[in-house]
Amino acid sequence: MFEARRHVSRSRTAFGMLGLIYHSIVREVRKDHRHAVVGLIMNMMQTIVFVTAFYFMFSILGLKGNAIRGDFLLYIMSGIFLFLTHTKAMGAVLKAEGPASAMMKHAPMNTIVSITSSAIASLYIQILSMSVVLYLYHVIFGPITIHDPAGAMGMVLLAWFSGMAVGIVFLSIKPWFPGFTSIASSIYARANMIASGKMFVANTMPGFMLAMFDWNPLFHAIDQARGFTFINYNPHYSSISYPIKVSFVLIMIGLMLEFYTRKHASASWEATR
Repeated sequence: MFEARRHVSRSRTAFGMLGLIYHSIVREVRKDHRHAVVGLIMNMMQTIVFVTAFYFMFSILGLKGNAIRGDFLLYIMSGIFLFLTHTKAMGAVLKAEGPASAMMKHAPMNTIVSITSSAIASLYIQILSMSVVLYLYHVIFGPITIHDPAGAMGMVLLAWFSGMAVGIVFLSIKPWFPGFTSIASSIYARANMIASGKMFVANTMPGFMLAMFDWNPLFHAIDQARGFTFINYNPHYSSISYPIKVSFVLIMIGLMLEFYTRKHASASWEATR
């Protein structure tokens, strides 16, 4: 009644929203560990374990000949990095604060801020991990050469963007079907161990096998990333536009479902998290 009204401009509202997203990102980065460096080291160790396991698997099974001519470890890392970026983005968005969360009781906070901050925090940690791992490999084992670093980085962002899109869809249906969402997201992440195509390249696959993988946006992102990474590889059976289109469609579907879910949010849903 006695509160003075203040007219807030659109620019001030936008900067306030960016500030809220920034603080939410910091909170997400430090959610699991008080020190962000610990989370970064653990993420790096997971990446190193993945790369080491696939290196020995390729060596034991004699699959090195199927790789692209060039640095073999860089070939493995180009697939592992994008796979982890995609999967981590999906998992981070899926675990974002929902409409029934206690955080939503604070006036400036909303689900869009929660989704955005979770996705960006995941990307931040993955980029730091990739940079440190590549630097250590460059210094300890030998210099590496990436044919088109900007294009390869663009494919990393595309893998993250598509993972965020899938995560938004899962997040929007999570309050309605929590058990199904947990199982479906786990199956999707496990299926991408093979369906992402990180163990082979599209140009060497027969047509009947290619049809089993080209539905996956991550498959296209990884294949295109190897085209930017290696000068000897030119992807013919994957595209950049496909994962972009699929990601935008999934985001639109997810946001519409999330808007509907927000309108029917119940405080009891938080007990199912």
